Amino acid sequence: MILRILSVVLFLVAGLAPFAAAGHHEEVKIAVNRVSDGIYMVTGKGGNIGLFIGEDGTFLIDDQFAPLTEKILAAIKSVGGEHPRFLINTHYHGDHTGGNEKLGKKGTLIFSHHNVRERLENGSYIAPFKMKRPPVGKEGLPVVTCSKKVKFHFNGDTVHVKHVPHAHTDGDSFIFFEKANVIHAGDFVFNGFYPFIDVHHGGSLKGMIRAVDKILRMSDEQTKIIPGHGPLADKKQVAEYRAMLATAYERLRKLKAEGKSAQEAAAAGALDDLEATWGDGIFKGPRWIEIIWAGV
Repeated sequence: MILRILSVVLFLVAGLAPFAAAGHHEEVKIAVNRVSDGIYMVTGKGGNIGLFIGEDGTFLIDDQFAPLTEKILAAIKSVGGEHPRFLINTHYHGDHTGGNEKLGKKGTLIFSHHNVRERLENGSYIAPFKMKRPPVGKEGLPVVTCSKKVKFHFNGDTVHVKHVPHAHTDGDSFIFFEKANVIHAGDFVFNGFYPFIDVHHGGSLKGMIRAVDKILRMSDEQTKIIPGHGPLADKKQVAEYRAMLATAYERLRKLKAEGKSAQEAAAAGALDDLEATWGDGIFKGPRWIEIIWAGV
């Protein structure tokens, strides 16, 4: 519980304040947690990083913030990795792509969905957090982009990158390690709390449910699932998260069809019975309703 609260607090602070301010990054500790042979979940400040190490090189999924890059590289080296050969951005948000330029300048080849490159190249503004991000420099842009899916045959495994449209954003992907039976879910999964859905950039609650369904279909009882935020998950936990999303969708869709506003839906206590389990994160239920309402 303490780790979960810390994770989401750091996410929220990252979204609301300039992370590069003096002293902020110096206090962050990078932890490397083994998930499977050669696969690790790296935590620090921002989205959870996936790390894959083997004879073909080092493969990274997301990279948090630029001031943390050297610490992250040191953490990778501590478990036998090298400078990342490949990097996949699961989506465009700065807590998942902030290290792109530093890594790209040193030769890392970056992959993403087409829309991720577009957001990074043109800059973005996330209204709920009043967070403006300028365009990313050339070295930080994905060099290879895809529309639906791509496979990597790397380190003795087949790594599937699968896009699900209009879910967390309009450019998200999740990653499935076929042999290892590990999934990096990106921000399709916030383990244990209401997720941020970027409806102003193509996200929707229905799309999030569709994305989680795809993840569940590719999972079994032994699958280990790295969420975008929160602790390492399994299929049971993700199924419970999916049930919460579906309950919220049905209730909010009904209220919206009745002509209710987000504020009226929140005042009616639409999600009150979910609050004890799912409201201990970035948002309480009423605020979450306001943020996702346009995407219901």
